[in-house]
Amino acid sequence: MITKDLGNRIRELRKQTGLSQEKFALQIEMDRTYFASVEAGKRNISIRNIKKIADGFGVSLSELFEGL
Repeated sequence: MITKDLGNRIRELRKQTGLSQEKFALQIEMDRTYFASVEAGKRNISIRNIKKIADGFGVSLSELFEGL
């Protein structure tokens, strides 16, 4: 399922930054509980929020979806 795969990819990138969910969510101005549900694959996230996450990691949208 794409939401689960994307959540796993986001978790992987976040862990590479060494930031907690809370710190990363604050950094990109997103609610921590919403971000946690995205990572868990429980949200059908909008493209606007996907872009916000990609920008937070400093990667393009295509890089964010790499390997999915």
